[in-house]
Amino acid sequence: MSKTSPTESSTACCKVGRITQRYDLNGLDDELVRYWTDRTDQRYSTRDLAEHVNQRILESALDEAGLQYKDGEVENTYRLLTGDDVSSGTQVQTRKELERDSIPIDEVESDFVSHQTVYNHLTDCLEASLESPSDEERLERSRDKLGALRNRTAAVTEDTVAQLARNDVLDVGEFDVLVNVTVSCKDCRQQYTIRDLLEQGGCDC
Repeated sequence: MSKTSPTESSTACCKVGRITQRYDLNGLDDELVRYWTDRTDQRYSTRDLAEHVNQRILESALDEAGLQYKDGEVENTYRLLTGDDVSSGTQVQTRKELERDSIPIDEVESDFVSHQTVYNHLTDCLEASLESPSDEERLERSRDKLGALRNRTAAVTEDTVAQLARNDVLDVGEFDVLVNVTVSCKDCRQQYTIRDLLEQGGCDC
């Protein structure tokens, strides 16, 4: 990764700007605006954009270390580092492997950005704007948010049970963790999985 000079750092508008300079992420601003304002079903949410930025950061760090990688390998490595559905043991192992390859992973991860940081960069620094999301877009974002929470709950539960089993506190064989959320309407007295409720756009009231 390239180091910025004090002058360059002072002219960066925010963390995204500093990171763009530091990792030589050429064309990033244009990508962010284009992906965010695309009115087709290919439009990125700010969470998608944060993931895109962070993957480009990781890719730049791998390039700086002279590592060779195949298509999709950067995305998978990022998932292993940050995915809610990835166990803590796998995340630790992935970090150790990157450290062995001379990747300053602690530094790289500290440079990862949040979706709010990307949003602020888009609206404050780039002065980009977005029309109000459609109902379909709102439902899609809600599905993504709830899916991430479900995956996180499953991963934490799996880690907890596995740790108890390793310490002989809990006697359990091979196991799977399933997390289901049910919504019960008090008016029509029907029950739905949250996925079914969102997909059909409501209950039978």
